[in-house]
Amino acid sequence: MNNPVPDPKEIVRAPHAPLTDYYASEDERRGFLLGIFDKTAQDYDRVERLLAFGSGPWYRGQALKRAGLMPGMKVADIGVGTGLVACEAVRLVGDPKLVTGVDPSPGMLANARVPEGVTLLEGRAESIPLPDASVDFLSMGYALRHISDLSAAFTEFHRVLKPGGRLCLLEITAPEGRFGRGLLRVYMRGVVPVLARLSGSGADTALLWRYYWDSIDACAPPARVIDTLQAVGFMQPRRHVDQPVLSIFSEYQAQKP
Repeated sequence: MNNPVPDPKEIVRAPHAPLTDYYASEDERRGFLLGIFDKTAQDYDRVERLLAFGSGPWYRGQALKRAGLMPGMKVADIGVGTGLVACEAVRLVGDPKLVTGVDPSPGMLANARVPEGVTLLEGRAESIPLPDASVDFLSMGYALRHISDLSAAFTEFHRVLKPGGRLCLLEITAPEGRFGRGLLRVYMRGVVPVLARLSGSGADTALLWRYYWDSIDACAPPARVIDTLQAVGFMQPRRHVDQPVLSIFSEYQAQKP
């Protein structure tokens, strides 16, 4: 049975409206993000552990396996950052030369801690510097809400994947319940920035984690993300939720026909 075609009104362009506490307009979003990630790259891994609730590498590896990553596959990790997802991809595919990381931030790429042999490229999700049908698997770790145009990015994901290629997008989704949402807001907007400062991180890192919560809170709901994946041609897009951890870790999985 064919899936219904998504209503064009449900297709996501910008993942959320401009967050004017950080940048004034959609045109300024990219510059703000590039600047904040460049400035915080050295602190990113240390503070990220506070957000992962102890799930870090184990969870990423399990999510990639659930989405179909297997030994020998060629992988593109978009929004590679400091390499946290790429390292798990290398472990699963068995050869660092099979993994390419792409990120718009020179600062993040300079601080990436990936095995020798991994290729790192500067580029954006909306314009990936890879040939058509060149990878078996595409991943993205917690960067979906930073993309300027999800429809354009998902079209690029579809382009670089080989027929039958698989997709795994990891994201943090705000809990639906008021209590869970409020608890996560306090942790991310209050506790993590304080711990970041106490651990020796600068003011920019504290700002980044406050921004993280605001972008999570404002991001398009999962149903619209799934509709957008389907609209650009992905087959059977779905969301897997890791239930034991407040239902906040979303895995968007899909396959190119």
